[in-house]
Amino acid sequence: MSLSNLGPGGFHSPAWRWLVERVWRLEHAFERSRAAAKPQDDTRIRIFLVMVFFGLCFVGVALGAGWSALFSNAGRGNGYLQGAEGARGDLVDRNGKLLAVDLAHYALYVDPREVWDAKETRRALGRALPQVPAKRLDKIVFGDHRTFVVGGLTPDEKDAIFNLGLPGISFEEQERRMYPLGPTAAHLVGFVDSGGKGLAGAERALDDPIRKAVGGESGPVRLSIDVRVQAALEDELRKAAAEFTPKGAVGLVTNVQTGEILGLASLPDFDANKAGQATDAERLNRAAASVYEMGSTFKAFTVAIGLDTGVATPASTFDAREPFKLGYRTIHDYHAAKAILTLVEVFKHSSNIGTAMLAEKIGGERLSRYFTALGLTKPAQVELMESARPLTPRKWDMDAVASTSFGHGMNVSPLALAQAMGALLNGGKMLPLTIKKMPDGVRPEGKRVLSEATSAEMLKIMRANVIPGEGGSGGKADVPGLSVGGKTGTGEKYDPSIRGYNHQRQVSSFAAVFPTEGPLEGDRYFVLILMDEPHGTAASAGFSTGGWVGAPPAGKVIDRIAPFLGVQRKPELVTIASQPKNAAPEAGL
Repeated sequence: MSLSNLGPGGFHSPAWRWLVERVWRLEHAFERSRAAAKPQDDTRIRIFLVMVFFGLCFVGVALGAGWSALFSNAGRGNGYLQGAEGARGDLVDRNGKLLAVDLAHYALYVDPREVWDAKETRRALGRALPQVPAKRLDKIVFGDHRTFVVGGLTPDEKDAIFNLGLPGISFEEQERRMYPLGPTAAHLVGFVDSGGKGLAGAERALDDPIRKAVGGESGPVRLSIDVRVQAALEDELRKAAAEFTPKGAVGLVTNVQTGEILGLASLPDFDANKAGQATDAERLNRAAASVYEMGSTFKAFTVAIGLDTGVATPASTFDAREPFKLGYRTIHDYHAAKAILTLVEVFKHSSNIGTAMLAEKIGGERLSRYFTALGLTKPAQVELMESARPLTPRKWDMDAVASTSFGHGMNVSPLALAQAMGALLNGGKMLPLTIKKMPDGVRPEGKRVLSEATSAEMLKIMRANVIPGEGGSGGKADVPGLSVGGKTGTGEKYDPSIRGYNHQRQVSSFAAVFPTEGPLEGDRYFVLILMDEPHGTAASAGFSTGGWVGAPPAGKVIDRIAPFLGVQRKPELVTIASQPKNAAPEAGL
């Protein structure tokens, strides 16, 4: 049978016929060589054929390797190239500034069987490694088997020991998570264990994406924070904490249109590179994991609900000349105005009496329903696992209505407060908070919980509370050229030892927004400063309320971060802010 007829369909294609002809020619060449009694020609031809075959193989391998290197997806996050066990991708801020990275470190080992001079080796290692206990070094150097000495050596530290030229010393490379900025944003960035597993902050919340970012084409994991905003926030919070010596402190900056957390600070803090050495109090993320009675900042919610339900208008009046009895409580004002106040004046003077009267008109059912819609009855919606569950009234009776209307009887986290405030200030949409950077120009769609008219009115009311010389409780937060609004808050802490509220232990805060001017859909930012049990000073006339300890640092933060956020100062606002004040700002609940 002819070779040309072999194979499916006879292989009659031109390419097959060409190949068959070449094979037959080679075979006939072998036959001619044997017939002519020239075996050397037969051998040369066979060697040539083998060379051609291997040459073609090498060309094929080279072409395949080149194609794989240039055009395939190997090593680009599709599973062909995986990082080492425990390896993690880089974390960066919204502008690409490095926050966390895996760097090569080294573990030191000693094998006494290879040591030439044990005494000299012991002395040299003792000088180079003062952190290793002397008894442990003795046991290792004078032992009888290879032993781990210390890990986490930087390349410089490794080189210094290597250059000692000590026989029996060896190193093994190991990846270690490093945080170049140390304590900066430590509570938001978080930290990992020795095996590379995320334990807190973004490292825990985004553990899978961070691991998948190793060698991936998507690049590093980008967080929402801006390190410039973060640095300014931390600096001003530290200064305020040094002045008022609180038990703890919190600072937050968010974008109310996207829910992005641009800055998060919690004091006391810790160095993320040494998380294991920090105390529980230092590692506690007070912005997410602690809940507080927020005091009069809740009046912003009550006023907004009153406007949104139509129960009140900015011009509605409330008689605050006498204490008000609601349920089992008799409500007094911290600084009694003893006057009939409009709704705006109730807000500006932080009147408990006027707020409770408004809450009574709203009613427990509607108040609780709005609080739920604003996210105040659940943990803040954010990727952080530390987000704490609030403490809410078991029954929404008149006593609960009175208490919660001005921020007592209900404990929420600072993040939950920031999330709810966002809905008041962004046009009425409820947006979850996020620690991940949103794509440029993208704004999430949120559920409407307040009308646009209510949101616009709240921006005006909060601005009126800060304008200098207008008698509002937030005047100390004003910044020349920027339309800052806000609400003070002072919540007295419940003390089990006295079975009541302790007037000497307060949670004092200021919730700010800027700019209050411009369209509802315009860029707008929320700033929160909170002090847990601050102490009054001579400069604050002994007061430790929100208007004294929260408003000033909030204004300073806004003054510093406005340029980073592209918020322009307006000359007409500089003129207003520069006018003499008619009266000293109140202590400000």
